[in-house]
Amino acid sequence: MKLSVLGLGYVGCVSAACFAKRGHEVVGADVSQVKVDIINSGRSPIVEPGIEELIAEAVRDGRLSATTDAAEAVQKTDVSLVCVGTPGQHNGSLDLTYIKRVCQQIGAAIEKKSTRHVVAMRSTMLPGTIHDVVIPTLQVYSGKQAGKDFGVVINPEFLREGTSIYDFDHPPFTLIGADDEETADMVKRLYAHLDAPLYVTRVKEAEMVKYACNAFHAAKVVFANEIGNLCKRLGVDSHPVMEVFCKDTKLNLSPYYLKPGFAYGGSCLPKDLRAITYKARSVDVEMPLLNALNTSNRLQVEHAAQMILSTGKKNVGILGMSFKSGTDDLRESPMVTLIETLLGKGIKLSIYDRDVELARLFGANKDYIEREIPHISSLMRSSLSDVIAASEVIVVGKKEEEYRTALAGTAGDVKVIDLVRLGGAVESLRGYDGICW
Repeated sequence: MKLSVLGLGYVGCVSAACFAKRGHEVVGADVSQVKVDIINSGRSPIVEPGIEELIAEAVRDGRLSATTDAAEAVQKTDVSLVCVGTPGQHNGSLDLTYIKRVCQQIGAAIEKKSTRHVVAMRSTMLPGTIHDVVIPTLQVYSGKQAGKDFGVVINPEFLREGTSIYDFDHPPFTLIGADDEETADMVKRLYAHLDAPLYVTRVKEAEMVKYACNAFHAAKVVFANEIGNLCKRLGVDSHPVMEVFCKDTKLNLSPYYLKPGFAYGGSCLPKDLRAITYKARSVDVEMPLLNALNTSNRLQVEHAAQMILSTGKKNVGILGMSFKSGTDDLRESPMVTLIETLLGKGIKLSIYDRDVELARLFGANKDYIEREIPHISSLMRSSLSDVIAASEVIVVGKKEEEYRTALAGTAGDVKVIDLVRLGGAVESLRGYDGICW
């Protein structure tokens, strides 16, 4: 397959060299004559271990060349990899000048092509940029229709400076965001040599994955440093602490808690977070990341309350009151906080939770329920169908199969606000809405 790589900065050079190494014919394009001349002489315009040797071999074997004429590069190739910069501005927004310019050039070149061309965006761009900027620009300058006359995907790179060649050949996964199958299949062929998972999502999801990854990496660095700063002040060696922490791949380094939804609760997380941040304050160690967690958690409860209140309905059914499935524990349950908020707004509630109903009659939490929240206990119903029948809005607070089955039979006659993503047929109901999806 013939490739053009537009933008010969760090990502562009590495991509061009690595694809050429895999036998593809690659034409690089850049506005800088200096970069073009360096590559055509078999040298590298960037400093990266091993890159000069790859470029020299590819140029010598006729698999890699460079030009300042982007249109020429597009005309000669089947797929264009866009690797131009998206520099950040003072307010955090991205400068898309180079993206718009290269899309204008690609579009003008596509106008003259009789064969279907694919544009793969490797540049890091905020969600919505492909649909709001890239595709409209390509369509205007080509006079053709995306998805029909040419294809567009986003193909984010996950390369680290200093180890980029290794990362290119050994990625954790390859991601392609595409809205048509034909284009996705063509780009998938570029990565057939890799022994790594390849995922295809819609365009906007792929745009967001890159930002989710980088934000999480930043959060991990700050988290480790805050724990380390407190450890040092307390005379604890932080490295053994974090080494053991990382051994837990069931909860700590895992997908277990990384599911967008409702707030955390229970007897451990809120209490222990308050305790560690209190200890930090007592020894004058600032922990802004950890201090913000309970605040952000509270905002998620407020977000759920606003979703419910914005329906304008007064009869609301709550399915699930304990802080997670399989427990009757109501201590610091965010559902209890949500219920208290709604009651304060004059909402008429009916509540169903099989676990808590059993606890109210027989369980260890009986005293707590009757002593601390008797006003809520009186709103509980023993029948799920009764709660659904009495409600204009149903709020799902726990992932239970009985909730999914019962709601799937409502045929969309009731508004469903899902805080846990029940899944299945419920999501296709006319009145369904998820808190984070």
